[in-house]
Amino acid sequence: MSGDTCLTNTLCPAAGPKPKTCSFKGGSLGNKYVRLNVGGSLYYTTVQVLTRHDTMLKAMFSGRMEVLTDKEGWILIDRCGKHFGTILNYLRDDTIALPKHRQEIKELMAEAKYYLIQGLVDMCQAALQDKKDLYEPVCSIPIITSPKEEERLIESSMKPVVKLLYNRSNNKYSYTSNSDDNLLKNIELFDKLSLRFNGRVLFIKDVIGDEICCWSFYGQGRKLAEVCCTSIVYATEKKQTKVEFPEARIYEETLNVLLYETPRVPDNSLLEATSRSRSQASHSEDDEGFELRDRVRRIHVKRYSTYDDRQLGH
Repeated sequence: MSGDTCLTNTLCPAAGPKPKTCSFKGGSLGNKYVRLNVGGSLYYTTVQVLTRHDTMLKAMFSGRMEVLTDKEGWILIDRCGKHFGTILNYLRDDTIALPKHRQEIKELMAEAKYYLIQGLVDMCQAALQDKKDLYEPVCSIPIITSPKEEERLIESSMKPVVKLLYNRSNNKYSYTSNSDDNLLKNIELFDKLSLRFNGRVLFIKDVIGDEICCWSFYGQGRKLAEVCCTSIVYATEKKQTKVEFPEARIYEETLNVLLYETPRVPDNSLLEATSRSRSQASHSEDDEGFELRDRVRRIHVKRYSTYDDRQLGH
């Protein structure tokens, strides 16, 4: 191999006897090329590259510091060799393409500090600052891809959970005139609540379930309530699906799940509001379609309604 930029990067075998080392002055190197063993990664470069900048490597290979070699002549450097190839590229070109991930940039900066390569340290620090200034979303909403994923999310969450299931294609009938608007209103309310209670409640979306529009509320891994927003309307010789927008009921159940925060912070006004709303709801179970099954409140908003347009007397 020839040329000042010749480089190989292979791993030394882990097995075998410990290499015997000896020391000598770097200035006694007569060969133009240098073989380096950096933490088990092997590199092949030139003295000219290693001494271009005033760094610790220049001190090592210009006679100012002692270096160690094994019995095969490889110069030993007791550092991780993961980023040493990038170090050499910077010494050659005075610039490099930095890694994309913050953690790798931090690792490279640590190596640059060890070898006293200030220019590369400055590059890494500037890149880390730029990444820090990038916009980060206020909140993120998981989208369910399978029932098992949903189960894992809810069970592992330390926060209360609110899930919105919406899937317009689940319907086999035509929709009423206001259904599309109400479906959008449910989605918009979900987005507003996710911003309002960000950090206190885990909001998730489900687009693979069997319902058309349904809210579910969980606390400490257990389902507490469900608000189904669809109903079947029987018109003349046909059936239609109606999507409702029970905003007050949804907001009330969202406040209820806040009582299951961990650690729970007592909120007297919240406790009073939720207890009063529950008491009022218990007096109007029949009117609201309120059912208790397995300790889960399932609220169906006008689940089944009928409409008859026949004239009187027929």
